[in-house]
Amino acid sequence: MKRCKQFLSELDSDIREHIDRETEDNIARGLSPEEARRRAFLKFGNVAQIQEDTRRIWTLVWLEQLAQDLRFALRTFRKAPGFTFVAVLTLALGIGANSAIFSLVNSILLRPLPYAQPERLVTSNDSFPQGALAALRARLKTMEVAGYLEGQNLNLTGLGQPERVYGTSVSANFFSVLGANAERGRIFVDGEDQPGKDDVVILSHELWQTKFGGDPNIIGRSITLEGIDRRILGVMPQTFRFGSPRTQFWVPLHLDSRSVGAYWGGGFMPLIGRLRPGATLEQARNELYATVPQVRTMFPWRMPDALWSGAKLIPLQEGLVGNVSETLLILLGAIALVLLIACANVANLLLARAAVRQREMAVRSTLGGSRSRICRQLLTESLLLATCGATLGLLLALAGVAWLKTILPADTPRLASVTIDWRVVAFTAAVAILTSVIFGLTPALYASRVDFAESLKTGGQQATAASAGRRLRSVLAIAEVAIAVVLVIGAGLLARSLWQLAHVNPGFRAESVVTARITPNDNFCAVFARCSNFFNGLLAQTRALPGVEDAALTNVLPLGGLMGGYAADVEGHPRNPSEPAPVLWESVVTPDYFRIMGVPLLRGRLFTPADSAPGATHVTIVTSSTVKKFWPNEDPLGKHVKRTWMGDWITVIGVVGDVNEYSMASRLPEYVDGAVYDPYGNDVGPGGLQPREFTLVVKMAGSAGNFADELRKTVSSLNADVPVTEVATLGTIVSGSLNAPRSTMSLFAIFAALALALGAIGIYGVVSYSVAQRTAEFGMRMALGAQKRDILRLILSHAGRIALIGVAIGLAGAFAATRLMASLLYGISASDPLTFAAVAILLAGVTLAASYIPARRAMKVDPMVALRYE
Repeated sequence: MKRCKQFLSELDSDIREHIDRETEDNIARGLSPEEARRRAFLKFGNVAQIQEDTRRIWTLVWLEQLAQDLRFALRTFRKAPGFTFVAVLTLALGIGANSAIFSLVNSILLRPLPYAQPERLVTSNDSFPQGALAALRARLKTMEVAGYLEGQNLNLTGLGQPERVYGTSVSANFFSVLGANAERGRIFVDGEDQPGKDDVVILSHELWQTKFGGDPNIIGRSITLEGIDRRILGVMPQTFRFGSPRTQFWVPLHLDSRSVGAYWGGGFMPLIGRLRPGATLEQARNELYATVPQVRTMFPWRMPDALWSGAKLIPLQEGLVGNVSETLLILLGAIALVLLIACANVANLLLARAAVRQREMAVRSTLGGSRSRICRQLLTESLLLATCGATLGLLLALAGVAWLKTILPADTPRLASVTIDWRVVAFTAAVAILTSVIFGLTPALYASRVDFAESLKTGGQQATAASAGRRLRSVLAIAEVAIAVVLVIGAGLLARSLWQLAHVNPGFRAESVVTARITPNDNFCAVFARCSNFFNGLLAQTRALPGVEDAALTNVLPLGGLMGGYAADVEGHPRNPSEPAPVLWESVVTPDYFRIMGVPLLRGRLFTPADSAPGATHVTIVTSSTVKKFWPNEDPLGKHVKRTWMGDWITVIGVVGDVNEYSMASRLPEYVDGAVYDPYGNDVGPGGLQPREFTLVVKMAGSAGNFADELRKTVSSLNADVPVTEVATLGTIVSGSLNAPRSTMSLFAIFAALALALGAIGIYGVVSYSVAQRTAEFGMRMALGAQKRDILRLILSHAGRIALIGVAIGLAGAFAATRLMASLLYGISASDPLTFAAVAILLAGVTLAASYIPARRAMKVDPMVALRYE
């Protein structure tokens, strides 16, 4: 800037020197000093033009003009603090909300995985048993393959109170495939997933800190997991996360080909792979497709030809995110609509200011300002507003991200890593620039198009300009209403969907029922009688606790997140061995379970203690939907089912009502064909050992009070190494199952509320400005005999037209947009007529309500005062 001023000073000096010399020469020729000076100027030409042309050649004029525009914009905003505050706050809300949601999209969908060369990591869309993993690892040449099995809940004992910890079983090459290393110690090496070498463990940084106090000498120390002493090999970095954020440890898979059932029939898991140098994803897909039939023939029993027919590889990041991406993109699109409403609001404010500044623009034009120069000045003001709004919006986004982490489900992939990073800042800057153009361009073009001669006049010409401005502001107000309709309908559909879910009959009663997970060690339950005595004793002592009415056990609690089931043969439904067998969801329960849970008996009988006695006939109870699927016109009592690999049939003795085992939205997963209940306690059940982990279901006669403490003392008295976890009321579990749809609905509701509020403010501004511009007209009408109600009707009719057009456009837009969120809805159509009609009425009402205040002000106009201004 200093050099620029020096240059301009030197330029002025050179021009003066040149004119002075020419003047002296003219005087020497005999001209008077005044005439000599005049002719010198005439010969030199337009000084101002020459100065401007020279500056364009030798200086960065655009930078100088930008600085001038910024200084002028700051002075202008300082003179209108109310306008500045409203505009900046409106933009901050819109930009900040977009930045907060984008931070989710960025961290979960866009940010590369924190592993070496993450673009070369892939995963399978299907699951494979241990034997298939070993076979594929030996045969695939395009990639190195590893496997992992999440949800390995193990008992951590020997460190005081027994504790249930959550971990993942992995193949020995799991960490090397990911390209991850331990912070302390080392990762697994080849062979440590084989029998006799797999008694090792790697800890998460969090478990190391919370349970072991960050002991620097932790490597080599042994801990007892599920009754097995395991040597700690390493501690992973605090930043290392894979799959579930709950993971606290990693243990090797137990790849024992001698254990045929576990090796080929249990523990189906997804695969991860790292493409080898030069290999492409398409090549790896083709190789997997060609290898799968070979692996299918390696099973010790006949597998369906359709097994893994749809197996393919996808990028690991896509596989980890799953269905969350669709929800996040819908939320990002919704909040972008809120920003458009904010832009329309600010554009309306700027249009109103442009009308007030017509004379200013006319004077600028008169003094030589070009249309493009005036337009640049106004766009600079818009950019400055957007920059201030974006800066404040980033601060709001910081708070918004922290809030989002609290309301989103804890198992949302990569949620813990969501932060405001440079990508979010760059996104915010881009949004600021884009919004400054969106809300600033139209007012700038409108203001720069002013005819200075007409603007300096009064009367009809100005009235025509004002009318054009009113039309433009009305168009923006219509756009606000239309966008608000789309968002409010989306929120309304989600709210109705959540209401439907909350009022679904899950098939059981949650009132006065408390649950707790009881998990003895594997080695303790290796002797069934010992395990059975423990649980029978637990039931007896629990029933004796204060406030307890009754107690029962189930291995799979409805909505509890655990699954059980088996491939079955069903009497009366022979199948081709090459076709997949039906899958039955299995729950193992004690006799009082149905009464405590309120599951109704429809036919036959319930279990009795005799059904659990050694040597008793194996029996089962089926649900009504299972009967409808397999024996729709037959008596199900006495029918039989069995596990496909077993020879013993199980007899159906009763039919009970359906229970939502999987979620509130669906009774069972799509791949499950029916549900059965088996009795606990008949020594070794058909197909293998009875479950060793159970949920205690307790019917309370009164308040739960200190039941959890009493239960822990009871369990400890029976076995000090058995932890008691997940103590909760059944009502809490039911409510928690709605967390995901509730969080999505809450966000949409906030977006809709913002849209509604901003839209109402925009309508109010348009109508209020229109009233101010038409004050003289209203005074004239009232002077000629118009009543106040006529003025009210006139103004509300204008607002009504805005509402009618905006709602009509919004309904059409919502009809198309809500199709994108159909997967988020339950029990309601994406074009639900009741929701559409209710929102249309609501928006029309809000529009008229926002117009009523300025309308009331117009009704109080004094005709004489209004005509005096005219």
